[in-house]
Amino acid sequence: QVQLVESGGGLVQAGGSLRLSCAASGRTFSSYAVGWFRQAPGKEREFVAAIIWSGGNTKYADSVKDRFTFRRDNAKNTVYLHMNSLKPEDTAVYYCAAQNRYPTALFVIPGQYPYWGQGTQVTVSS
Repeated sequence: QVQLVESGGGLVQAGGSLRLSCAASGRTFSSYAVGWFRQAPGKEREFVAAIIWSGGNTKYADSVKDRFTFRRDNAKNTVYLHMNSLKPEDTAVYYCAAQNRYPTALFVIPGQYPYWGQGTQVTVSS
């Protein structure tokens, strides 16, 4: 089992950048694939990005491709979501999630991740 804590959210102007972090407890975090999801008010939780256990493969939603970069540092039990060229429509609560049943899978459905953080708010002003 793993516990996840997100940080790095905040208020930024359109065109700006933020880096979200998700720190995990547990010595086996390196065996987990991780996903980022976001949820805006009144909307369903949506997929943002995913990364496999080694960091060797990633997947992005079309809406963030070429703007967001997902990296992980297994030595620090932490994953990072670098967000550039932010838009007002990126405003949401961002969650990281983890699963270790299929460490090489890039799942895009929230239900495929059993472990979740509490979320961090990202607000992009126009």
